[in-house]
Amino acid sequence: MLTSPLEQFQIISLFSIKLFCLDFSITNLLLINLLVLVFFMFLVKLLRSDDLTLFFISNNWQTLIESIYKTVSQLLFDNINIKGEKYLPFISILFLYILLVNLIGLVPYSFTVTSHLIITFTLSFSIFIGINIICINIYKSEMLSLFIPSNTSFGLALLLVPIEFVSYIFKPISLGVRLFANLMAGHTLLKVIVGFSWSMLLIENILSFFHLVPLLILVVLMGLELGVAIIQAYVFTILTCIYLNDSINLH
Repeated sequence: MLTSPLEQFQIISLFSIKLFCLDFSITNLLLINLLVLVFFMFLVKLLRSDDLTLFFISNNWQTLIESIYKTVSQLLFDNINIKGEKYLPFISILFLYILLVNLIGLVPYSFTVTSHLIITFTLSFSIFIGINIICINIYKSEMLSLFIPSNTSFGLALLLVPIEFVSYIFKPISLGVRLFANLMAGHTLLKVIVGFSWSMLLIENILSFFHLVPLLILVVLMGLELGVAIIQAYVFTILTCIYLNDSINLH
């Protein structure tokens, strides 16, 4: 019996742990986040290693770390310039986290963390709140100039301020929905094609040979999904840099 394409997005309790009225169960969502945490701990230990051969002798780990550093630093400096240097660790962690959970979600029978709107909204609104705290800390009341375009008359400002405010509020919403929608739509499509291919395989006649067609399409879509996983992590990060730049460098 074929399952629903949406079942892959269910949060499943792997180990049930209940204490009084509190539920501390280990779910597939928590497990994936723990795996990412372990990777970050391994990466930190690798970078803090006393083995100098890591930095002087080229290897795969060094190439990977340097590629990520160059990508994120170039992304940061292109959007925020030298003022954004102190935000490099945050942007690097953000990019790596989204990239890792997206890639893990491509593994069969795994779980895609970013396919849940509550997760992407938590990320986007946390970033949005943090960016506003930075802006208030730097500019205080001058932050309100974000909602008033320069050289605007008073009459026109009465019309533009509500529009600018609404568009500003919708930034974290669009940021979270974009990541969620792309990942969920792609994984759902893959599941549908797999189910269709399996249905054709169960047919006991010459049509069963045609199941190779959706399987070939599935291989192509897997490549596209890999690209989407990387691109969405990049897009989420670059939009974060743009929003951060708007708060640091007021127009």
